[in-house]
Amino acid sequence: MTQTTGRIFDDFARLMNDAAGVATGVRREAENVMRTQAERILRELDVVTREEFDTVRDLAAAAREESERLAARVAELEARLAKIEAASPATSA
Repeated sequence: MTQTTGRIFDDFARLMNDAAGVATGVRREAENVMRTQAERILRELDVVTREEFDTVRDLAAAAREESERLAARVAELEARLAKIEAASPATSA
């Protein structure tokens, strides 16, 4: 009787081991299908990649800095022009 019980447990253990292997395979297959679907959806939505986003963000930051630098330069030149225009009527009078 002990040999029969041991054999039943061995068969049950083998069955559970096989079931675990099948479950792992099903999980991998489900992950692959979901990943493929997600990639397809993102391609159809025309979503930008992280690299493209980072590149555009860096370009925008550089453009903002250049714009601020140019705005400061224009303000400085306008101040100089205002001084010149203020001094011109005084010298011509």
